[in-house]
Amino acid sequence: HVQLVESGGKSVPAGGTLRLSCAASGHTFSSSTMGWFRQTPGTEREFVAAIHWSGDFTRVADPVKGRFTISRDNAKNTVYLQMSNLRPEDTAIYYCAAAPLRSLSASIDEYDSWGQGTQVTVSS
Repeated sequence: HVQLVESGGKSVPAGGTLRLSCAASGHTFSSSTMGWFRQTPGTEREFVAAIHWSGDFTRVADPVKGRFTISRDNAKNTVYLQMSNLRPEDTAIYYCAAAPLRSLSASIDEYDSWGQGTQVTVSS
């Protein structure tokens, strides 16, 4: 398993930008698919984005396509979520996750390591 700690969440106005970071520890980070998910109270955790262990391939959910970008720096054991043109409906707790995969899964069940989450609030 990989230990994950998210940071960067805060309150921003609609239209603003924000970058979330996820610092990982553990020898399997560089060979893991990394993902971002989000959750609001009373709803299921939903997929946001994933990145291949190499950093060469990404997958982004339709609601955030064109606004959010996922990237990683294996030398720093860190994955990022760059968010722009934020909307009130992006308000959620954002979670970083790691999966022992070579594919870009959007399934929560494929990820076996999770961070504690970071709150993002977008005001209208």
